[in-house]
Amino acid sequence: MAAFLQWRRFVFFDKETVKDAGDNGKNFVLPVGISACDSGRGHIVLGDILSVIWFLTRSLQLSSFQAYKLRVTHLYQLKQHSILVTVGQDEQGINPLVKVWNPDKRDSGNPLCTRIFPAIPGNKPTEVSCLSVHENLNFMAIGFTDGSVVLTKGDITRDRHSKTLTLHEGTCPITGLAFRQQSKVTHLFVATLEKVHCYTLSVKEYPKLELDTHGCALRCSALTDPSQDSQFIVAGDECVYLYQPDERGPCFAFDGHKLLAHWHRGYLLLLTRDTKSPNKSEFGSRETSPSEKQILTIYDLDNKFIAYSASFDDIIDVLAEWGSFYILTRDGKMFVLQEKDTQTKLEMLFKKNLFVMAINLAKSQHLDSDGLSEIFRQYGDHLYVKGDHDGAIQQYIRTIRKLEPSYVIRKFLDAQRIHNLTAYLQALHRQSLANADHTTLLLNCYTKLKDSSKLEEFIKSSESEVHFDVEIAIKVLRQAGYHSHAVFLAERHQHHKWYLKIQLEDLKNYQEALRYIGRLPFDQAESNMKRYGKTLMHHVPDGTTLLLKGLCTDYQPSRDWLTLTGGLTSQAANSEEFISVFANNPRELRAFLEHMIEVEPFSSQGVYDTLLELRLQDWAHEQDSEKVLQGAALSLLRSDNTVFDKALVLCQMHNFKEGVLYLYEKGKLYQQIMHYHMQNEEYGKVVEACKRYGDQEVCLWEQALGYFARKEEDCKAYISQVLEHIDQNNLMPPLLVVQTLAHNSTATLSVIKDYLINKLQRESQQIEDDERKIRQYREETAHLRAEIQELRSSAKIFQKTKCSMCNSPLELPSVHFLCNHSFHQHCFESYAESEAECPTCTPENRKVMDMLRAQDQKRDLHDHFTRQLRCSNDGFSVVADYFGRGVFNKLTLVTDPPGSKVGVGSLEADLQRDLLIHTKRNA
Repeated sequence: MAAFLQWRRFVFFDKETVKDAGDNGKNFVLPVGISACDSGRGHIVLGDILSVIWFLTRSLQLSSFQAYKLRVTHLYQLKQHSILVTVGQDEQGINPLVKVWNPDKRDSGNPLCTRIFPAIPGNKPTEVSCLSVHENLNFMAIGFTDGSVVLTKGDITRDRHSKTLTLHEGTCPITGLAFRQQSKVTHLFVATLEKVHCYTLSVKEYPKLELDTHGCALRCSALTDPSQDSQFIVAGDECVYLYQPDERGPCFAFDGHKLLAHWHRGYLLLLTRDTKSPNKSEFGSRETSPSEKQILTIYDLDNKFIAYSASFDDIIDVLAEWGSFYILTRDGKMFVLQEKDTQTKLEMLFKKNLFVMAINLAKSQHLDSDGLSEIFRQYGDHLYVKGDHDGAIQQYIRTIRKLEPSYVIRKFLDAQRIHNLTAYLQALHRQSLANADHTTLLLNCYTKLKDSSKLEEFIKSSESEVHFDVEIAIKVLRQAGYHSHAVFLAERHQHHKWYLKIQLEDLKNYQEALRYIGRLPFDQAESNMKRYGKTLMHHVPDGTTLLLKGLCTDYQPSRDWLTLTGGLTSQAANSEEFISVFANNPRELRAFLEHMIEVEPFSSQGVYDTLLELRLQDWAHEQDSEKVLQGAALSLLRSDNTVFDKALVLCQMHNFKEGVLYLYEKGKLYQQIMHYHMQNEEYGKVVEACKRYGDQEVCLWEQALGYFARKEEDCKAYISQVLEHIDQNNLMPPLLVVQTLAHNSTATLSVIKDYLINKLQRESQQIEDDERKIRQYREETAHLRAEIQELRSSAKIFQKTKCSMCNSPLELPSVHFLCNHSFHQHCFESYAESEAECPTCTPENRKVMDMLRAQDQKRDLHDHFTRQLRCSNDGFSVVADYFGRGVFNKLTLVTDPPGSKVGVGSLEADLQRDLLIHTKRNA
């Protein structure tokens, strides 16, 4: 319970007398004898003792109509509908009538009256004390002085769509009624002089609940706004009580005899007497004597202050309309209380340094966030000036998102209030508004304060609560020497680069860094091994080699990271890219490369080249196991993955003779093999190379002979072997052999005597063979000439008895040729390709004719070849082209005897063609 005397008083309303703009600014005068009034729907409704109802507009225009014959006692203007409900009398006696009017519709110029019914509970005439209508037009409650409440349910504007029942009966007069709608539940609050009840109208039996044994006087109850949960206010002489449908809520100790209670927009209006009021049981005596003053007080219950308080003379009622309060007095005056704007009220509070109240007021007035932030800033500045840094920082924290953080940070940096600055920076991070500089500053504050607990709490917050730039935090912690904290952050948030950098460069924990890399996903592990592989190899060679073996074959993280990475399949890195990691570790490099070619036979070329170089180095420097190392190097050379050029260079660099010779042989470089033996003066190997590869390159023998001929040593034995092979295969002209050996002083005639004798003997034999063939060809030519002459001069007798095709006896008709072949007519027609050629001799004749045509064409090519050779810039390519076309191939047909004339030769050539192309004759 709060005593109102402790509440601060303000003048948040401006009081003015309502002026009549149409009457030279004179005070507006109300109609005489006002007995009831209400407001809503943009006008004030007044009822006077003459049964006239007045409508007052905002422009102070009055209109009226006669509602009853005697008097009007109650008015109720609905706020959401243009419906006016009145209670009055049309005849003497206790005969109150309820009339429902629709001001928007007219009947003979007056508002349309849609319903009239008597307000009598049962059969007991009594006076109406209060009236309330539900905004949904389905409920209307009328309270009476005898303690009864009549409820009208249904459409209150029509008789046939509603029914009336007595809801409440008692002995104490009804002083207040109010409907409360919450969701689909409807309640009716009933206040008497002694009690407060609540009925639940949405339940069929209308259950009743007694809320309190304290009541109130007439017009001393009201219903709050929905923003205040639609509580029922009962203003007693000692306290003001607030009620929920099922219980009593808070109460406020506002002393004084209450004459009126209203609620509007969060304000409670109470009208009280200055002097002590009479007993509340005196229900009818609410009038005041002319000497008594009335005090109108406006309370803000949420913010606990008095917004306005002033004394008035004889107030009829206070109405809320057009955003202001209108006070009606019995002397016909009307006053208006206009609320000051929010900014003006806040400035009044600022002048008195009432910042807490200003904040509460701004919230209740639904001031925007920018306005609230400005209040917090001013409040913070006020506390800062007073030296209350703790309180100031709390207010500055509330300005986050609106006030530039640098405004606050500068203040507390200058004041060296690190604790307060830390609190503000923590709040910035909690709201995810901190930038990199803020994170750096906060961590520096922690480190300066040496507050390890706060530091750990900050960095070890759950991942869903991280409100800072993790990478910046890691940098700051590292610079401040908090390596363990930096490592924790880096590992937790998977900043692999920073984790490894700190472990390797600051903590020198190489084993832990290697373990961490082995837990990473493939891509991260690969990139970090490229970055830190050399360092790790220097300090942890065995572990690094083992990890690289796995990374380049079938990598699987050593810890289950699948939940973090979304699932991974095994992957393998390019082993060649990691060879540089083993720069100063040949032993580990050899183990790595041998593992790679064993597991992955098709490894990259660089792997094989590097391993070959390592094995050659070992072979060159190791004497004990030379044979084993030589075999290992040769086995690698025999691999299909070895590149010839690179391997040859490596073997030559290390003078690996076996490898060089193997590669020469593999590349069919037979001349290089022989030259290699020549350079090393291995005469026997030179001859042996000629024997092995002489068939592929015959020039080897000629080169060998020239080599031995230039030697001054006694090489007769080797020269004899070479000459023997040259002689057997006729590889060199004898004159060239003699000229080659003439330069050697040790090669005497005895060396080539046998070669020359054999050569001359073979030449003599060849001459004899050629002369014999000449004689033979001449004899054959003479025979052919004689045969041709015989065919020209004598008759040819065909004595063949069998067909040359089917070998059956000849029968007529038959076909005979001069070549002595005979055929059946049907056999000839079946197999002959031409009527003028013998089917049996056609293939051989065709070959001969092709050769003759070729010779004719070659005769024509001579001039063209000569011309082309003369004009070409590259004569060799022209000759090569003709050689390729077979122009210079030897082809000879013996047609003329030696010494015959040209004319005769041409004639005999024609005879030969006649002989070859036989004439068909039919027997």
